[in-house]
Amino acid sequence: MAPAPEVPLDFPREWYEFFDPADPEHLISVDLTWLMSHWTCVFGTPACHGIVAGRQPDGCCTHGAYLTDEDDRERLAAGMALLTEDDWQYYAKGSGKDPLGKRGYLTESDVDGEPALKTRTVKGACIFLNRPGFPAGQGCALHAVALRRGLEPLTVKPDVCWQLPVRREQDWVTRPDGTEILKTTITEFDRRGWGEGGHDLDWYCSGSPEAHVGAEPVYVSYAPELTELLGEPAYRELAQACRRRGQLGIVAVHPATAAAAGRRDGDIKYEQL
Repeated sequence: MAPAPEVPLDFPREWYEFFDPADPEHLISVDLTWLMSHWTCVFGTPACHGIVAGRQPDGCCTHGAYLTDEDDRERLAAGMALLTEDDWQYYAKGSGKDPLGKRGYLTESDVDGEPALKTRTVKGACIFLNRPGFPAGQGCALHAVALRRGLEPLTVKPDVCWQLPVRREQDWVTRPDGTEILKTTITEFDRRGWGEGGHDLDWYCSGSPEAHVGAEPVYVSYAPELTELLGEPAYRELAQACRRRGQLGIVAVHPATAAAAGRRDGDIKYEQL
């Protein structure tokens, strides 16, 4: 079945700004339209069409994951050390002592002329992706082993994997009086987040009504990830603001969430918003 049309990239959004309770020089700006949407990961279901044509079972794991820094690499190494042959389909191909060796799980790449590390691909997708039919189940071996051990998946997966499709941007801002503050922005990682290549993805979940079917809004379902990105005091403040906004009724509803409701109720079309 063909995917439902994704919503346009440009639409009204509601924003809320507050200062971090733990740091008066840290301003946080959050996209309420995204955080109060009902996006959810639909990997492994017919609703996930995959980012590459013809590779629907891969979901968003086709190209492998770029690592951001040394902490990211250490986190991944700790997660990899938890895996056994029963957990990981490609254990024999990636569990060597040297992560970059012949049997390693990383490969060296190039990003804008700078060296970078990314997870190796095997048979067209990330080495950590268990394929359909594997006894332990389809999907990310790291994610699955974390759940089996009672861990948050963000503690064992590369940054890009556990953050998506939430986007965090941080900049130092000089105010009119010359003082500087750190500004953190939390919003949707849509197709544009990938640069020009984002427009070439065959399908992308954040703008698809088929993925806006979560039982809870993103600020609730992604509480561990948002807490990791902002800190616990700031997340508590964020959640309180979202609850207040929910009671009042958000004005700029995410059009994919509205379209998902329309697909269920037959009375809302995102094109009309």
